[in-house]
Amino acid sequence: MTTLLVPYYEHPAVRPAAWAAVLAAAPRLHGVVLNPASGPGDHPDPAFAEIAARLRRAGVTVLGYVDTGYARRPGEDVVRELRRHRAWYGTQGAFLDQVSTGVDEFGHYERLTTAARTLGCVTVALNHGTPPHPAYAALADLLVTFEGPWAAYRRTPTRPRAHPSGALECHLVYGAPADADVAAAARERGAAVYCAVPGAGAHPWGTLPHALHPAR
Repeated sequence: MTTLLVPYYEHPAVRPAAWAAVLAAAPRLHGVVLNPASGPGDHPDPAFAEIAARLRRAGVTVLGYVDTGYARRPGEDVVRELRRHRAWYGTQGAFLDQVSTGVDEFGHYERLTTAARTLGCVTVALNHGTPPHPAYAALADLLVTFEGPWAAYRRTPTRPRAHPSGALECHLVYGAPADADVAAAARERGAAVYCAVPGAGAHPWGTLPHALHPAR
């Protein structure tokens, strides 16, 4: 079965109907990525705290978004933001973005994932956006091995699921037409988790997945 991860980067007070659709889809979701301000921000946001609490009550795993800058951000800055997500929004997991793929940076991410789990993150997602060195499969629960437009995704080869260590593979697709069966495409390309949105450009994750539309 292929399940849905929702990275929806809009404010609940500005897009309440969209967040209501996310909540309504709770039984079908692998998780939701919470991103108040390209991370947790500098202070708690009551609207995001409320939506996070409602998601948790609905049984949805909430992942706090943190940008790692391809190992260029100091680890202490990343850990501080993870700690804020946990304290302010009760996140159960971490979604680490812009993660390096090479073995040279592996130790840095091993320390970050260890810190995340020490803070209480039961789910750790690493967004490489492309297949990383196989060693990373031992660190995460979820590996994002594709992030890009539908046109490029269609050209990626089909293959069986990998990562026998237990890490699930996730594909994030934007610019997807409404009639595209991205769930089937993800299964064919080895992903157990996916998301497909119509948005494109600099902010595709400000649009809801097609799969949350009532017609789907």
